[in-house]
Amino acid sequence: MASLLNSASSLQLSSNYGAFNSQRNRRLAVNPCSTSVHMRRLVVRATETDTDKVGAKVPDKAPADKGSSFNQILGIKGAKQETDKWKIRVQLMKPVTWPPLVWGVVCGAAASGNFHWTPEDVAKSVVCMLMSGPCLTGYTQTINDWYDREIDAINEPYRPIPSGAVSENEVITQIWVLLLAGLGLAGLLDVWAGHNFPVIFYLALGGSLLSYIYSAPPLKLKQNGWIGNFALGASYISLPWWAGQALFGTLTPDIIVLTLLYSIAGLGIAIVNDFKSVEGDRKMGLQSLPVAFGSETAKWICVGAIDITQISVAGYLLGSGKPLYALALLGLIAPQVFFQFKYFLKDPVKYDVKYQASAQPFLILGLLVTALATSSS
Repeated sequence: MASLLNSASSLQLSSNYGAFNSQRNRRLAVNPCSTSVHMRRLVVRATETDTDKVGAKVPDKAPADKGSSFNQILGIKGAKQETDKWKIRVQLMKPVTWPPLVWGVVCGAAASGNFHWTPEDVAKSVVCMLMSGPCLTGYTQTINDWYDREIDAINEPYRPIPSGAVSENEVITQIWVLLLAGLGLAGLLDVWAGHNFPVIFYLALGGSLLSYIYSAPPLKLKQNGWIGNFALGASYISLPWWAGQALFGTLTPDIIVLTLLYSIAGLGIAIVNDFKSVEGDRKMGLQSLPVAFGSETAKWICVGAIDITQISVAGYLLGSGKPLYALALLGLIAPQVFFQFKYFLKDPVKYDVKYQASAQPFLILGLLVTALATSSS
């Protein structure tokens, strides 16, 4: 969820985009981006310069026909090289990242205590999920790939943008369409819920700005492993929960604090994805935790953030007089620890997908347990 819309009649969007070409002596130069929409016309200026940092040529190791079509549509590594533009657009949106946002809406609706299985409430929740997942998470992933094109040219040069499978204008257009669609749905939900203050719209707008500064210079929060990963965790856990709860009930300060605490576990989950990018991060000067502390230490920071956070939440539930919910949450932490030792701590790069597929379902079930506990207050 990420970028700030200006209410003025015109905005500027320009992005110095170094064309990735097959000449070995041409390299990508990236400058801070500005934006422009005037009479619905997008103006983009491109610059090519030489640099020793990034090679634009797609190497022979690109997956090509050996990749998986399923991985391609989900937007994960091992994807097949695709030429269909709509499939490439979906790949940029990374559908594999949508479920946590959709689940966050479910948790928020459950925590409100006011969701009912009526056609209207179900329809509201579906629209909120569409806003949080495909629209604003799709926007976030697309803009992140746009600003990661230098790093991807090192780590994953066969991805759509560095490989040249999608053009600059197509990427910029997709970013705007997804952002405006998400903000439009947020405004619709506020009207539908009868809000006097457009809380969901401002949550969507704030989340969109957070996603922008996470990826884009000059702030580029992801350059710092602690701040960037916590921002990512909050975006995936807190924001959709807040939207779901605000849609069906009232967003209270204690829920805000509790979900931000849970976002520390989200920080740990975000670190999992940093291990496969160590080479590119180091070359580009990004201080991800595996780069800053080394892979061995970063592994333990990762699992510590995930486990200690959930244990703390279980303690909070116990102290709130909800021992059964606390016990259920502890029961869901145990298999996560098991899979951490079985997969992640052995080799966080080789087993990252297996670990996340095995352990994360228990974490998101724990989120629902916590939501149900708060709704019974």
